[in-house]
Amino acid sequence: MCYISCLAFTLNYGQQAHRFRAAYKIVEDAIAARAFPAASVAVLYRDELIALRGFGRQTYDPSAPAVTAETIFDLASVSKVVATTTMAAILCERNKLDLDDAVPGRDDLTIRGLLTHTSGLPAYIKLFEQTRDREELLKLAFATPLEVAAGTRTEYSDIGFIILGNALERVAGESLDGFCQREIFQPLELRDTQFTPPSELIFKIAPTRDDHYFRNKLIQGEVNDENAWVMNGVAGHAGVFSTAYDIAMFAECWLAGGAPLLTPGIVAEFTRQQDGSTRALGWDRPTPPSSSGKYFSASSFGHLGYTGTSLWCDPEKQLAVVLLTNRTWPDASNQAIKQIRPAFHDAIVEAL
Repeated sequence: MCYISCLAFTLNYGQQAHRFRAAYKIVEDAIAARAFPAASVAVLYRDELIALRGFGRQTYDPSAPAVTAETIFDLASVSKVVATTTMAAILCERNKLDLDDAVPGRDDLTIRGLLTHTSGLPAYIKLFEQTRDREELLKLAFATPLEVAAGTRTEYSDIGFIILGNALERVAGESLDGFCQREIFQPLELRDTQFTPPSELIFKIAPTRDDHYFRNKLIQGEVNDENAWVMNGVAGHAGVFSTAYDIAMFAECWLAGGAPLLTPGIVAEFTRQQDGSTRALGWDRPTPPSSSGKYFSASSFGHLGYTGTSLWCDPEKQLAVVLLTNRTWPDASNQAIKQIRPAFHDAIVEAL
Protein backbone atom coordinates (compact mmCIF):
# COMPACT_ATOMS: atom_id res chain seq x y z
CA MET A 1 0.00 0.00 0.00
CA CYS A 2 1.20 3.51 -0.86
CA TYR A 3 0.81 5.80 2.15
CA ILE A 4 3.20 8.72 2.58
CA SER A 5 2.93 12.32 3.69
CA CYS A 6 2.70 15.25 1.33
CA LEU A 7 1.76 18.91 1.62
CA ALA A 8 -2.04 18.92 1.83
CA PHE A 9 -3.16 15.30 1.91
CA THR A 10 -1.91 11.75 2.28
CA LEU A 11 -1.35 9.35 -0.60
CA ASN A 12 -3.28 6.13 -0.31
CA TYR A 13 -3.90 4.75 -3.78
CA GLY A 14 -2.38 1.30 -3.49
CA GLN A 15 -5.78 -0.35 -4.02
CA GLN A 16 -6.95 1.91 -6.84
CA ALA A 17 -6.88 -0.72 -9.62
CA HIS A 18 -9.34 -2.91 -7.73
CA ARG A 19 -11.38 -0.17 -6.13
CA PHE A 20 -11.95 1.80 -9.33
CA ARG A 21 -11.89 -0.99 -11.88
CA ALA A 22 -15.29 0.02 -13.33
CA ALA A 23 -14.27 3.68 -13.65
CA TYR A 24 -10.91 2.78 -15.12
CA LYS A 25 -12.56 0.49 -17.65
CA ILE A 26 -14.59 3.46 -18.87
CA VAL A 27 -11.34 5.34 -19.53
CA GLU A 28 -9.67 2.32 -21.15
CA ASP A 29 -12.69 1.68 -23.37
CA ALA A 30 -12.74 5.34 -24.37
CA ILE A 31 -9.10 5.14 -25.45
CA ALA A 32 -9.80 1.95 -27.40
CA ALA A 33 -12.72 3.72 -29.12
CA ARG A 34 -10.44 6.68 -29.91
CA ALA A 35 -12.35 9.21 -27.85
CA PHE A 36 -8.89 10.39 -26.76
CA PRO A 37 -5.41 8.82 -26.76
CA ALA A 38 -4.24 10.06 -23.35
CA ALA A 39 -5.82 10.43 -19.92
CA SER A 40 -4.70 11.10 -16.37
CA VAL A 41 -6.91 10.69 -13.31
CA ALA A 42 -6.76 11.79 -9.68
CA VAL A 43 -9.37 11.28 -6.94
CA LEU A 44 -9.17 13.10 -3.62
CA TYR A 45 -11.45 11.84 -0.85
CA ARG A 46 -11.49 12.97 2.77
CA ASP A 47 -7.94 14.34 2.63
CA GLU A 48 -6.53 11.24 0.96
CA LEU A 49 -5.43 10.92 -2.64
CA ILE A 50 -7.00 7.53 -3.37
CA ALA A 51 -6.44 7.44 -7.12
CA LEU A 52 -3.62 8.69 -9.36
CA ARG A 53 -2.95 7.05 -12.70
CA GLY A 54 -2.16 7.69 -16.35
CA PHE A 55 -3.78 5.85 -19.25
CA GLY A 56 -2.89 5.37 -22.91
CA ARG A 57 -0.23 7.10 -24.94
CA GLN A 58 0.26 10.72 -25.87
CA THR A 59 -1.12 10.03 -29.37
CA TYR A 60 -2.59 7.01 -31.17
CA ASP A 61 0.85 6.12 -32.53
CA PRO A 62 1.92 2.85 -30.83
CA SER A 63 5.41 4.29 -30.43
CA ALA A 64 4.21 7.48 -28.70
CA PRO A 65 5.27 7.95 -25.06
CA ALA A 66 3.09 6.18 -22.50
CA VAL A 67 1.06 8.44 -20.23
CA THR A 68 2.02 8.47 -16.56
CA ALA A 69 0.90 10.42 -13.51
CA GLU A 70 3.63 12.94 -14.44
CA THR A 71 2.20 13.68 -17.90
CA ILE A 72 1.28 17.35 -18.32
CA PHE A 73 -1.95 18.45 -20.03
CA ASP A 74 -3.22 21.70 -21.52
CA LEU A 75 -6.03 22.58 -19.08
CA ALA A 76 -7.84 24.84 -21.56
CA SER A 77 -10.77 26.49 -19.72
CA VAL A 78 -9.97 24.80 -16.41
CA SER A 79 -7.42 27.65 -16.40
CA LYS A 80 -10.37 29.92 -15.65
CA VAL A 81 -10.59 28.55 -12.10
CA VAL A 82 -6.99 27.44 -11.47
CA ALA A 83 -5.65 30.87 -12.41
CA THR A 84 -8.10 33.70 -13.12
CA THR A 85 -10.87 32.93 -10.63
CA THR A 86 -8.41 32.22 -7.83
CA MET A 87 -6.51 35.42 -8.61
CA ALA A 88 -9.80 37.35 -8.35
CA ALA A 89 -10.58 35.66 -5.03
CA ILE A 90 -7.14 36.55 -3.63
CA LEU A 91 -7.52 40.19 -4.70
CA CYS A 92 -10.96 40.27 -3.05
CA GLU A 93 -9.44 38.76 0.09
CA ARG A 94 -6.92 41.60 0.17
CA ASN A 95 -9.59 44.25 -0.43
CA LYS A 96 -7.99 45.23 -3.71
CA LEU A 97 -11.00 44.18 -5.79
CA ASP A 98 -14.72 44.86 -5.45
CA LEU A 99 -16.79 42.42 -7.49
CA ASP A 100 -19.37 45.07 -8.33
CA ASP A 101 -16.84 47.60 -9.62
CA ALA A 102 -16.93 48.46 -13.30
CA VAL A 103 -14.20 46.93 -15.43
CA PRO A 104 -11.46 49.49 -16.26
CA GLY A 105 -12.07 50.50 -19.86
CA ARG A 106 -15.61 49.05 -20.01
CA ASP A 107 -18.11 50.90 -17.81
CA ASP A 108 -20.92 48.58 -18.94
CA LEU A 109 -19.19 45.51 -17.44
CA THR A 110 -18.60 44.47 -13.83
CA ILE A 111 -16.14 41.97 -12.40
CA ARG A 112 -19.06 39.97 -11.00
CA GLY A 113 -20.79 39.87 -14.38
CA LEU A 114 -17.63 38.50 -16.02
CA LEU A 115 -17.12 35.87 -13.30
CA THR A 116 -20.74 34.70 -13.47
CA HIS A 117 -20.94 34.88 -17.29
CA THR A 118 -23.91 37.25 -17.06
CA SER A 119 -22.12 40.20 -18.69
CA GLY A 120 -24.09 40.03 -21.93
CA LEU A 121 -20.94 39.42 -23.99
CA PRO A 122 -20.93 36.78 -26.75
CA ALA A 123 -19.55 33.32 -26.02
CA TYR A 124 -16.68 33.25 -28.48
CA ILE A 125 -15.15 35.20 -31.35
CA LYS A 126 -12.22 34.13 -33.50
CA LEU A 127 -10.23 37.26 -32.71
CA PHE A 128 -7.07 35.46 -33.82
CA GLU A 129 -8.31 35.70 -37.40
CA GLN A 130 -8.20 39.50 -37.15
CA THR A 131 -4.79 39.97 -35.53
CA ARG A 132 -1.63 38.18 -34.46
CA ASP A 133 -0.74 40.85 -31.88
CA ARG A 134 -1.56 40.47 -28.16
CA GLU A 135 -2.36 44.12 -27.52
CA GLU A 136 -4.47 44.40 -30.63
CA LEU A 137 -6.41 41.27 -29.66
CA LEU A 138 -7.09 42.79 -26.23
CA LYS A 139 -8.36 45.97 -27.91
CA LEU A 140 -10.71 43.88 -30.04
CA ALA A 141 -11.96 42.00 -26.98
CA PHE A 142 -12.60 45.23 -25.07
CA ALA A 143 -14.43 46.66 -28.09
CA THR A 144 -16.77 43.67 -28.36
CA PRO A 145 -20.37 44.90 -27.99
CA LEU A 146 -22.89 43.24 -25.69
CA GLU A 147 -25.31 40.81 -27.31
CA VAL A 148 -27.91 41.27 -24.57
CA ALA A 149 -28.30 43.56 -21.58
CA ALA A 150 -26.10 42.63 -18.63
CA GLY A 151 -27.77 40.27 -16.16
CA THR A 152 -30.48 39.03 -18.51
CA ARG A 153 -28.95 35.61 -19.23
CA THR A 154 -26.07 33.31 -18.38
CA GLU A 155 -23.88 32.97 -21.47
CA TYR A 156 -20.54 31.26 -20.95
CA SER A 157 -18.02 33.65 -22.49
CA ASP A 158 -14.35 33.27 -23.35
CA ILE A 159 -14.37 36.92 -24.41
CA GLY A 160 -15.49 37.87 -20.91
CA PHE A 161 -12.59 36.01 -19.32
CA ILE A 162 -10.07 37.52 -21.74
CA ILE A 163 -11.27 40.92 -20.53
CA LEU A 164 -11.33 39.74 -16.90
CA GLY A 165 -7.75 38.48 -17.03
CA ASN A 166 -6.54 41.84 -18.27
CA ALA A 167 -8.67 43.72 -15.72
CA LEU A 168 -7.10 41.70 -12.90
CA GLU A 169 -3.63 42.45 -14.25
CA ARG A 170 -4.44 46.15 -14.03
CA VAL A 171 -5.71 45.82 -10.47
CA ALA A 172 -2.71 43.74 -9.35
CA GLY A 173 -0.18 45.80 -11.29
CA GLU A 174 1.46 42.73 -12.77
CA SER A 175 0.98 39.99 -15.34
CA LEU A 176 -1.50 37.17 -14.87
CA ASP A 177 1.19 34.50 -15.13
CA GLY A 178 3.56 36.27 -12.75
CA PHE A 179 0.88 36.75 -10.11
CA CYS A 180 -0.41 33.18 -10.39
CA GLN A 181 3.05 31.65 -10.22
CA ARG A 182 3.96 33.53 -7.04
CA GLU A 183 0.59 33.71 -5.27
CA ILE A 184 -1.09 30.41 -6.28
CA PHE A 185 1.16 27.79 -7.83
CA GLN A 186 4.17 28.23 -5.56
CA PRO A 187 2.30 28.39 -2.20
CA LEU A 188 0.37 25.23 -3.14
CA GLU A 189 3.60 23.56 -4.35
CA LEU A 190 2.12 22.93 -7.79
CA ARG A 191 5.46 22.05 -9.31
CA ASP A 192 4.17 21.14 -12.78
CA THR A 193 1.61 23.95 -13.14
CA GLN A 194 2.43 26.99 -15.24
CA PHE A 195 1.66 29.11 -18.25
CA THR A 196 4.03 28.73 -21.25
CA PRO A 197 5.99 25.64 -20.14
CA PRO A 198 9.67 25.60 -21.18
CA SER A 199 10.71 23.60 -24.23
CA GLU A 200 12.62 21.05 -22.15
CA LEU A 201 9.29 19.78 -20.77
CA ILE A 202 7.74 19.09 -24.17
CA PHE A 203 8.32 15.33 -23.92
CA LYS A 204 6.11 15.26 -20.81
CA ILE A 205 3.23 17.21 -22.41
CA ALA A 206 0.35 15.51 -24.21
CA PRO A 207 -0.16 17.12 -27.65
CA THR A 208 -3.59 18.55 -28.36
CA ARG A 209 -3.90 18.91 -32.11
CA ASP A 210 -2.35 18.26 -35.50
CA ASP A 211 -3.26 21.73 -36.74
CA HIS A 212 -3.79 22.13 -40.49
CA TYR A 213 -5.92 25.27 -40.09
CA PHE A 214 -4.09 28.05 -38.25
CA ARG A 215 -0.56 27.21 -37.09
CA ASN A 216 -0.06 24.30 -39.51
CA LYS A 217 1.94 22.15 -37.12
CA LEU A 218 1.57 19.68 -34.27
CA ILE A 219 0.46 21.56 -31.16
CA GLN A 220 2.43 20.29 -28.19
CA GLY A 221 3.69 22.36 -25.28
CA GLU A 222 1.93 25.51 -26.46
CA VAL A 223 -1.64 26.48 -25.71
CA ASN A 224 -4.27 24.88 -27.95
CA ASP A 225 -6.63 27.89 -27.89
CA GLU A 226 -5.83 30.21 -30.76
CA ASN A 227 -6.87 33.45 -29.03
CA ALA A 228 -4.69 32.56 -26.05
CA TRP A 229 -1.83 31.67 -28.40
CA VAL A 230 -1.96 35.13 -29.98
CA MET A 231 -1.76 36.47 -26.41
CA ASN A 232 1.60 34.68 -26.08
CA GLY A 233 0.03 31.79 -24.16
CA VAL A 234 -1.10 33.90 -21.18
CA ALA A 235 -4.81 34.70 -21.05
CA GLY A 236 -7.66 34.80 -18.58
CA HIS A 237 -9.60 32.07 -20.36
CA ALA A 238 -6.89 29.50 -21.18
CA GLY A 239 -3.17 28.79 -21.08
CA VAL A 240 -2.37 26.82 -17.91
CA PHE A 241 -0.65 23.43 -18.16
CA SER A 242 -0.71 20.96 -15.26
CA THR A 243 -0.87 17.38 -14.02
CA ALA A 244 -3.73 15.51 -12.36
CA TYR A 245 -1.76 15.44 -9.10
CA ASP A 246 -1.29 19.21 -9.06
CA ILE A 247 -4.97 19.84 -9.80
CA ALA A 248 -5.88 17.54 -6.91
CA MET A 249 -3.64 19.69 -4.69
CA PHE A 250 -5.43 22.78 -5.97
CA ALA A 251 -8.83 21.18 -5.29
CA GLU A 252 -7.78 20.34 -1.73
CA CYS A 253 -7.17 24.03 -1.11
CA TRP A 254 -10.75 24.92 -2.08
CA LEU A 255 -12.29 21.95 -0.27
CA ALA A 256 -10.34 22.67 2.91
CA GLY A 257 -11.52 26.27 3.29
CA GLY A 258 -8.93 27.99 1.12
CA ALA A 259 -5.75 27.75 3.19
CA PRO A 260 -3.07 28.89 2.54
CA LEU A 261 -4.51 31.21 -0.14
CA LEU A 262 -8.00 32.18 1.02
CA THR A 263 -10.33 32.29 4.01
CA PRO A 264 -13.45 30.09 4.27
CA GLY A 265 -15.72 33.10 3.77
CA ILE A 266 -14.23 33.93 0.37
CA VAL A 267 -14.34 30.26 -0.66
CA ALA A 268 -18.01 30.06 0.33
CA GLU A 269 -18.85 33.20 -1.62
CA PHE A 270 -17.00 32.15 -4.77
CA THR A 271 -18.47 28.62 -4.84
CA ARG A 272 -22.14 29.38 -4.13
CA GLN A 273 -24.58 29.85 -6.99
CA GLN A 274 -24.90 33.56 -7.63
CA ASP A 275 -28.18 35.45 -7.88
CA GLY A 276 -29.31 35.77 -11.48
CA SER A 277 -26.89 33.11 -12.76
CA THR A 278 -26.73 29.35 -13.05
CA ARG A 279 -23.07 29.56 -12.04
CA ALA A 280 -20.91 30.51 -9.08
CA LEU A 281 -18.10 33.08 -9.28
CA GLY A 282 -15.84 31.63 -11.95
CA TRP A 283 -16.91 28.09 -11.06
CA ASP A 284 -19.64 26.05 -12.73
CA ARG A 285 -22.39 24.33 -10.76
CA PRO A 286 -23.94 20.87 -11.39
CA THR A 287 -27.04 21.87 -13.35
CA PRO A 288 -28.64 18.62 -14.62
CA PRO A 289 -27.69 17.01 -16.87
CA SER A 290 -24.21 17.71 -15.54
CA SER A 291 -20.82 16.44 -16.62
CA SER A 292 -20.30 15.63 -12.93
CA GLY A 293 -22.90 12.86 -13.19
CA LYS A 294 -25.86 12.19 -10.94
CA TYR A 295 -24.23 11.82 -7.52
CA PHE A 296 -22.42 15.10 -6.88
CA SER A 297 -24.32 17.23 -4.39
CA ALA A 298 -26.03 20.54 -5.16
CA SER A 299 -23.22 22.39 -3.39
CA SER A 300 -20.61 21.02 -5.80
CA PHE A 301 -18.47 23.22 -8.02
CA GLY A 302 -16.23 22.48 -10.97
CA HIS A 303 -15.12 23.39 -14.47
CA LEU A 304 -14.50 21.83 -17.87
CA GLY A 305 -11.86 22.45 -20.53
CA TYR A 306 -12.22 22.21 -24.31
CA THR A 307 -9.21 19.92 -24.64
CA GLY A 308 -11.03 17.27 -22.57
CA THR A 309 -10.09 18.31 -19.05
CA SER A 310 -12.29 18.64 -15.97
CA LEU A 311 -12.31 19.16 -12.22
CA TRP A 312 -15.34 18.59 -9.98
CA CYS A 313 -15.38 19.17 -6.22
CA ASP A 314 -18.08 18.13 -3.75
CA PRO A 315 -17.67 19.78 -0.32
CA GLU A 316 -20.40 17.59 1.22
CA LYS A 317 -18.60 14.40 0.25
CA GLN A 318 -15.15 15.99 0.62
CA LEU A 319 -14.48 14.62 -2.86
CA ALA A 320 -12.62 15.97 -5.87
CA VAL A 321 -12.26 14.17 -9.19
CA VAL A 322 -9.73 15.25 -11.82
CA LEU A 323 -9.95 13.90 -15.37
CA LEU A 324 -7.40 15.22 -17.87
CA THR A 325 -7.46 14.08 -21.50
CA ASN A 326 -6.41 15.35 -24.92
CA ARG A 327 -9.71 14.57 -26.64
CA THR A 328 -8.88 17.26 -29.25
CA TRP A 329 -6.21 15.01 -30.77
CA PRO A 330 -5.86 15.02 -33.71
CA ASP A 331 -8.58 17.42 -34.90
CA ALA A 332 -11.09 18.11 -32.07
CA SER A 333 -13.90 16.35 -33.95
CA ASN A 334 -14.61 13.62 -31.38
CA GLN A 335 -17.31 14.63 -28.89
CA ALA A 336 -17.54 11.36 -26.93
CA ILE A 337 -16.08 13.08 -23.85
CA LYS A 338 -19.59 14.46 -23.20
CA GLN A 339 -20.85 10.97 -22.38
CA ILE A 340 -17.63 9.73 -20.82
CA ARG A 341 -17.35 12.43 -18.14
CA PRO A 342 -20.66 11.76 -16.32
CA ALA A 343 -20.26 7.99 -16.63
CA PHE A 344 -16.76 8.21 -15.18
CA HIS A 345 -17.86 10.41 -12.27
CA ASP A 346 -20.79 8.11 -11.51
CA ALA A 347 -18.47 5.08 -11.45
CA ILE A 348 -16.07 6.84 -9.08
CA VAL A 349 -18.83 7.73 -6.61
CA GLU A 350 -20.36 4.25 -6.85
CA ALA A 351 -16.96 2.77 -5.97
CA LEU A 352 -16.88 4.87 -2.81
